[in-house]
Formats: sequence, structure tokens, C-alpha cells
Amino acid sequence: MSTTRAAQSLDLAPSERGPALLALREDQWFERKSIRVSATKLAEAQVGMANADGGVIVVGVSNGVVEGTDGAERHRNALFQSSIDFTQPPVRSRCRLIECERGDGERDHLLLIEVEASEGVHTTHKDEVFLRVGDETRRLTFVQRRELLYDKGQATYEVTAVPGTSAEDLRLDLLEDYADAVAAPDALRLLAARGLTTRRGETTVGALLLFGEVPQAHLPTAVVRVLRYRGRDRGVGARQQLVDDVRCDGPVPVALAAARAAVQRLQPTRRALGSRGRFEDVPLVPEDAWLEGLVNAVVHRSYSAAGDHIRVEVFDDRVEVESPGRFPGLVTVDDPLNVVRFARNPRIARVCADLSFGQELGEGIRRMFEEMRRSGLSDPLYEETQGSVRLTLSGEPADRELESRLPSGARQVVAALRTAGRLGTGDLEGVLGVTRPVAVRRLGELRDLGLVVWVGKSPRDPRAYWTLPD
Repeated sequence: MSTTRAAQSLDLAPSERGPALLALREDQWFERKSIRVSATKLAEAQVGMANADGGVIVVGVSNGVVEGTDGAERHRNALFQSSIDFTQPPVRSRCRLIECERGDGERDHLLLIEVEASEGVHTTHKDEVFLRVGDETRRLTFVQRRELLYDKGQATYEVTAVPGTSAEDLRLDLLEDYADAVAAPDALRLLAARGLTTRRGETTVGALLLFGEVPQAHLPTAVVRVLRYRGRDRGVGARQQLVDDVRCDGPVPVALAAARAAVQRLQPTRRALGSRGRFEDVPLVPEDAWLEGLVNAVVHRSYSAAGDHIRVEVFDDRVEVESPGRFPGLVTVDDPLNVVRFARNPRIARVCADLSFGQELGEGIRRMFEEMRRSGLSDPLYEETQGSVRLTLSGEPADRELESRLPSGARQVVAALRTAGRLGTGDLEGVLGVTRPVAVRRLGELRDLGLVVWVGKSPRDPRAYWTLPD
């Protein structure tokens, strides 16, 4: 959102531009630099933004002061060339000077650099890789760099041109709403600026998903299903507990609004003292938590995984959100509060942020944890299957003291058994991500605590399994 406000700042009088840019919060898409920044450091910032979602860098404002750049023209020229001299391959960026007024009242100029999100991985002249994460530019380790190469390959799907489509396949009302949200005069030019049309003017997968008249005509699984079950289990066959199934399709803004309304109608509730001093039905799981999970699923799912769709499954005691595609390699499911942010669909993420649907991935996850903890509930639980990510938001009250004493992986095991009903030791090895001896030891600890039950005729029974106590 800061890039939108940065662009709006340029429409102000020169005397107001500097203070307006100083007042903006630095984030995923916006950074300030002093005129004293070196060309190599500026190159690192450009590499970080190009490897992430793109963004804007303003040079000449720093530490609450509008410095300007005219007093260092030779150095400014070096900054102009930084992406050519110190990045490989050269980062695609556009540099221009904008008039401003320094703190002493004299007229000057700021250097504005608009960095495009890249489809490949950029390095510095020292062969170092950086990534913009929130308001920081982080240098990646060798392993993270390798994962970024893989994830960038996946991320190119949203910029794939869709044959046989054009701007006529997009909804004009949604385009105009988006242009109004970012104060852009021309919606079609805005699409090109956001990388949602090709250089030949072709419509991309991202543009269809966001603004298409009927995106599912080209992407049939770009759908959100909201399913309500009676009780705590799905059930199978004649015992299946499904009582409602709502299909939410259309472009992303429409599908999100429909899915939100469906979950609001079907979500589990409990009797509690409401804000008006009366006992009433209130949501079991905070709306801000499940809504963040829903938005993250829509924005960050793998749309190239064409065989599945997003599912929001509502039970009497929890809400589960499952989306196609595993976490990007830079994100660890074991420590979601300290993720290295990477958007699989950076252009879709950018538009949704402009429309205030969601914030940065890491920030959204932290807010989800805060909402659950503020409500006295267990922390959100992320699990990875072979081809998807599942988020569980439980309505069970949290016992923080007990949780702090539980063996490692306890919550993952309980969640897996709650979903599957019964699992063998080999299955739970995969859930825990450990070797069999370690899995056996941890499962024994959980059994001693009464959290799981082992069912079998002998220690070598091939049909033995683990389940939850009645």
C-alpha cells in the first residue's frame, strides 16, 4: 500500500512531497535511502525488491530529513547506474528525478527508483542474493538461494499469457474499482504497470484471476469451496457428516467476498457475554483469524496445480483451510512466526494488498496468532501434505503451561489423528519429519501423557495403529 501512497505523494506540491514521503511506513514495497548511500548498497536493495514483489526506492529522504540530491550530482549519476553496474542480470528499474523542497526551504530533487518484480533470480556483482522481507533487505543463505530459484520457476505461472483472451474478457467495474483504490487515471495502463499484461498486451493468468468475467472458464479449479460438517468429524459413506457445500467462484474479489459470507453463516458459535452485556452466540474462532487464513490461501495458492481447489471446512470445534501447493521453499512450516516472506503470486498479492484484502504474508500470520491467543485459543497449526498446506484454527481453549511442557511435535500428531482417525507409526514419522526411533520415542511420551492411544495385539503387529482417546 505504501507504493500507492508514494505515487499519490508525487501529485502534491514540491514543498509537501518530502514530508509526505517521510511520513510513509517502510514496508515490502517501499524504502527510503539517504543520498549518502553507496551505489553497491543501493544495488542490494534493488536486487532484494526485484527478487520479491518489486517496489519503490526514494533517495534523498532519511532520518526524518529531506536532504535532496542536487548537492551530489556526480554521486547521483552513479546511483542512476547502480542496477547496470552492480546487479546480474541487470535489474529492470526506472529512475527519475522529482522536485522537492529541502528542510532549509531550498528547491532540490529526489531520486525515485521503481523496481519491477523479476521472473528470475538477480544477484549483486559479488554474486550475493538478497530478498525484500517486510521492511528489511535480507541476504540469503546458499540453501535459501537454491529454494528461491525453484520458487521463482513456480511464480512465473501468474504471468503466463492466456491464448484467446483480451481486455474484453475482464470486468470493467472491477478494473475501475482497482484504479480508484490506487488513484490511477487509466485502468488498462495500471494492469501493464502491475505486470498483469504481457509486453504484447496479452491477458495473463493473474489478470484473469483478479478481474476476469469468468476465470473458471480457463482455470476450472480456481474455486473456493466452503463445507460445513455436523460434529467434529467428516465421516465417510453413509456416515458422512456434510450438511452444506457452498461453491464460491468468479474473480478473486468476488470469490473472497462470497467465501467470507459463507463462513460467517456456517461458522461454529458459543454462548458468551456479548458487547451489549447480554449472552449471545459469538464466533468460536475469531473472524480476523480465519479470514486471514482464507485470504492467504487465495493469494498464495499454487494455481498451476490444476487438480484441486481451496477448501474451507467448518466443524463444530474448528475451522480448517486447505490450499493446493506446498509452502514455498523459503517458508518453514515448523516456525511460521519467523517466515522468510516469499509470494508465489507476487502480482496477485500486490493487487490484493492495494485493495486491502491482505497484508504481507509474515505479518498476516503473526496477526492470526495474536487473534487466537487474545481469544485464549490454541495457536494456529500448519501442516503440509504431499501437495497442499492445511491450516487448522481450533476453538479449544489453550493451556499455555501444558503446551510448554508437551513433547516436540505433539500438536502435529494430535491434529493428524483428529483428521485421519487412526494412523500407523510409519505415517506419523512423516508427520513429525523424524526417523522411526525418534518417532517411537515421542509417540511413547504422548501415550504416557494420555494424549494418544496405541492399539495392537503385539509390539510387532503390522496392523497396529495410533488414535486419540475417546
